[in-house]
Amino acid sequence: PGATGHSPFSFFPATTRVTDMFATVRRSACSRLAERKISLSSAWTLELQQRVPPPLPRRSTAAYLLHQAPSRHYRHFGTMPSTVMAAAKPDLLANYDKEQVRLMEEMCILVDRDDKVVGAESKKNCHLVSNIKNAGLLHRAFSVFLFNSEGKLLLQKRADEKITFPKHWTNTCCSHPLNRGAELEEDGNQIGVKRAAQRKLDQELGIVAADSPLDGFHFLTRIHYEAPSDETWGEHEVDYILFMQRDVTVNANPNEVSEYKYVSMEELGEIIDTADEKGVLITPWFRLIYNSFLRKWWQKLDDLKSVADPETIHHL
Repeated sequence: PGATGHSPFSFFPATTRVTDMFATVRRSACSRLAERKISLSSAWTLELQQRVPPPLPRRSTAAYLLHQAPSRHYRHFGTMPSTVMAAAKPDLLANYDKEQVRLMEEMCILVDRDDKVVGAESKKNCHLVSNIKNAGLLHRAFSVFLFNSEGKLLLQKRADEKITFPKHWTNTCCSHPLNRGAELEEDGNQIGVKRAAQRKLDQELGIVAADSPLDGFHFLTRIHYEAPSDETWGEHEVDYILFMQRDVTVNANPNEVSEYKYVSMEELGEIIDTADEKGVLITPWFRLIYNSFLRKWWQKLDDLKSVADPETIHHL
């Protein structure tokens, strides 16, 4: 074992049999022995030096895996180490808002297609298109739809400072539960996701916890979708849909939200239908939810249990 604590042979692809590798080394070592008339031990040493990676410093092990092993192999490591994905382009966030860059350090919850927790990774690494495409990183998220007593939906326009989907109109609040105890909790009532939603409503829109009690969230279903923001950043999420109907006080954080407004179902339909023509940007998850489900759910605000589908993950 090298400095990493792993045998150097563990870096060979999973499909390579160690016995086959040793057979190859043995044949080449014997050839060296015959041609150069050196000792057998020296021949083995020379062959191994050429074929086996040298011991690596602990911090560079992950970078080695990224650059030397095919992506299909490091999928099986579970959570890919942060150094694997961060090593490629360390200056990716250099020109972005400092607060938004800080938030990219938060640890998201990695899940599989069945929403089973498989690990954790930084918000930055979860949203890199290269990691979504090459490593299949999928994380847990939520989308809040908050309606007032008149049945109007609160929309927000994402601030210019946002790294993914800036200047896009979207539903009330969209974000991620974090990889920490209270937001990881799964009690059959999605309590961890609801805690995260309460936290982000306050952080983005200044809606205090008293105005967004946990028992006021209604979990409807989950959607699984993938969408690029640009060539570098994108989304790949299992998204929990949370509805709430309450009158609240909004004190929007300008680093998160540049505008907000309440709209009726008809007004939202007009916004969506004319968005491309008018150059209005709409987040892809909001458009997907609107096209697939939102009208049906909106019409049942007084009876959300009748449209809830908590066991299903809709792969869109």
